[in-house]
Amino acid sequence: MAGSKYAYVRNFELPDPLLPGTFMVFRLDGHSFHRFSDEHGFTKPNDIRALELMDHAAKDLMEQHSDIVLAFGESDEFSFLLRKSAALYNRRQSKIISTLTSQFTSSYVFRWSSYFPDCPLKYPPSFDGRLVLYPSAREIRDYYSWRQTDTHINNLYNTTFWALVQQGGESTTQAHATLKGTVSKQKHEILFSRFQVNYNALDARFRKGSTLVREEISEQSLPTTEELPPTQDLPPSETAAPSPIRMRGRKKPRTTIVVLHCDIIKDDFWDTRPEILSDD
Repeated sequence: MAGSKYAYVRNFELPDPLLPGTFMVFRLDGHSFHRFSDEHGFTKPNDIRALELMDHAAKDLMEQHSDIVLAFGESDEFSFLLRKSAALYNRRQSKIISTLTSQFTSSYVFRWSSYFPDCPLKYPPSFDGRLVLYPSAREIRDYYSWRQTDTHINNLYNTTFWALVQQGGESTTQAHATLKGTVSKQKHEILFSRFQVNYNALDARFRKGSTLVREEISEQSLPTTEELPPTQDLPPSETAAPSPIRMRGRKKPRTTIVVLHCDIIKDDFWDTRPEILSDD
């Protein structure tokens, strides 16, 4: 069909292809989530329902896009790693960001009632997304180390802050003043000496965030050969020969997405999962 006289406006659309052969990290953050969490009564400092909902939405996104090989989340943010060879939407930046952001948000809203059955949504949540390219595995490991370190720093502060408010009777202003200038060791000491809380014994989900990876499903090995049924209605001399053999190819291993709360800074996590940083 011939273009109309108005089709020239398409010339104003600029291409935005991403550099090939690079890792893509799509990072998604809740927009104005301090207000959203207050309006919906999230438990402080951590609401297990909200965290599990974020995990579920992230899992839904990974199930829709096989190019996503890793996801890490804390609080109201998630970082998704797309393999170097990913050709999602022809590596068009605007298409990837807009689609992944809207899909995650849709899943978050769709799953809401499963985690907050007694708290209807008062208004729709929103998330913003950005996409950054990294040239090698080193930058990817450093990026995720940065995000997990940030998880620890934020959670230690928030845990101590809300202990001072909820158990120590301080106002939020006083609690901020108490913690101003303190280092990690001092926050640990406040929690233990004043509230008998061993921070390192708290749920690893809060301290280490959520890591989503694909793991192979263990299945009983399938046979690689299969005999054909014997030929019927043939003379005995023709059925005496061995039955022909039909080869059956091995199935590609099936995988499932699992949620871990583990250390992703040390080598062990990456050494046991080399496929995450593979160039393929």
